Amino acid sequence: MTSAEIPPVSEPDILEAVATGNPAALSDLGHLVRIPGMAWPAFDQTQLERSAEAVAALATSTGVFDEVRILRADIPGTDEQGQPAVLATRAARNGRPTILLYAHHDVQPPGDDALWETPPFEPTVRDGRLYGRGAADDKAGIMAHIASIRAVADVIGDDLDLGIAMFIEGEEEYGSRSFAQFLSDNKEALRADAIVVADSGNWDSTTPGLTVSLRGNARFTMRVRTLDHASHSGMFGGAVPDAMMATVTLLSTLWNADGSVAVDGMTERDAATPEYTEETLRDEAGLLPGTTPIGGGTILSRIWNKPSVTVIGIDATSVAAASNTLLPEATVVISARVAPGQSGQEAYEALERHLRAHAPFGAELTFSDVDLGNGFLVDTSGWAVALTRDAMRDGYGVPPVDLGVGGSIPFIADLVREFPEAQILVTGVEDPHSRAHSPNESLHLDTFRNAVATEALLLARMNALTLPQ
Repeated sequence: MTSAEIPPVSEPDILEAVATGNPAALSDLGHLVRIPGMAWPAFDQTQLERSAEAVAALATSTGVFDEVRILRADIPGTDEQGQPAVLATRAARNGRPTILLYAHHDVQPPGDDALWETPPFEPTVRDGRLYGRGAADDKAGIMAHIASIRAVADVIGDDLDLGIAMFIEGEEEYGSRSFAQFLSDNKEALRADAIVVADSGNWDSTTPGLTVSLRGNARFTMRVRTLDHASHSGMFGGAVPDAMMATVTLLSTLWNADGSVAVDGMTERDAATPEYTEETLRDEAGLLPGTTPIGGGTILSRIWNKPSVTVIGIDATSVAAASNTLLPEATVVISARVAPGQSGQEAYEALERHLRAHAPFGAELTFSDVDLGNGFLVDTSGWAVALTRDAMRDGYGVPPVDLGVGGSIPFIADLVREFPEAQILVTGVEDPHSRAHSPNESLHLDTFRNAVATEALLLARMNALTLPQ
């Protein structure tokens, strides 16, 4: 990439436009947070449509896009369509590159409203943070894109030649079931030289992070059966294994005594990690004073580079309905995070093999609802990574940290497959106290402003580049 002959752009003017536009951006973010758009069929789907319409209106209001559409794609293997996504496009001019900006407008369900200090869909500012479901994950990502585009358009005006595609998905929290088909259907409109995925986090509220590795995932449901009907626990207990006993015994084999994963075939990645103390872990994760961390090695290596296995759901007799009965079956949902470099399929096969080999008392196991995703490792040698690091340094005022992330963004593998030449930049507006997916999710307001400044500088600097012939 080389610099092009264009009128000089005052970066202080860009930063001033970001500051001036920040109140409007936060107001628009508050309006988005008020829309309870959840992709699960159990929720009111008209709210998700409202959310898409609101995002499309914001994209149109920037005045930079040639076309703004709300689209759906088919879900492969079904007769269903995916949730509404917003696709806004602007063609590059005069040899400039094109950037694709991604975020998602659907949100997680709020969970138990009683655990929220303020209503989940009533945006509330206190102590420098905006509280509400989706305030951080990922409606702030949407508004970071919109606000940065506004700032750049205000300053650069008719000299804005950068190509911009903006793809705001409507089902990321629901598994991105139509994502791959959406990419295929709209490949030419989405084609870009660099892709910003604004769905990650930062080192802390004042230090930006560029995510360079993500763990993969393997999630599945396992049913454990030992009886063909429930039996009296007094009449047969002590001779007949109930399903809960078998399930607890089986699940305990997944971990070593220190809590690390004990599944042969699940791999680890050997990579250095920044310094991160147990005190920081306790503060950010909410670890109780008497509870100790698990695993071995540096704390961040356990989160970024090693596998984890978590039981995230269980169906059995509730406490309220408990009786003196041997349970005939129990069902659990297992979510495993997979070290970067190992495929989700390989990790799942290792888990299923382990569970079948360790099933106690001849318990019958059935596996279903398998959902897999691969991890991601960024090639940090590209021009776009260097440009992004510089923009982060100038937007936040401190150098960025290269981050690994313990979570997963499985659809990045789809982006890599469809656009192998594009450089993928995983950024975000969250900080370790954002509590995404949890009650009292929040956005640090200074982090948001700095994230917008970073992206605005990135867009302005890309506007000064021309592609090699």
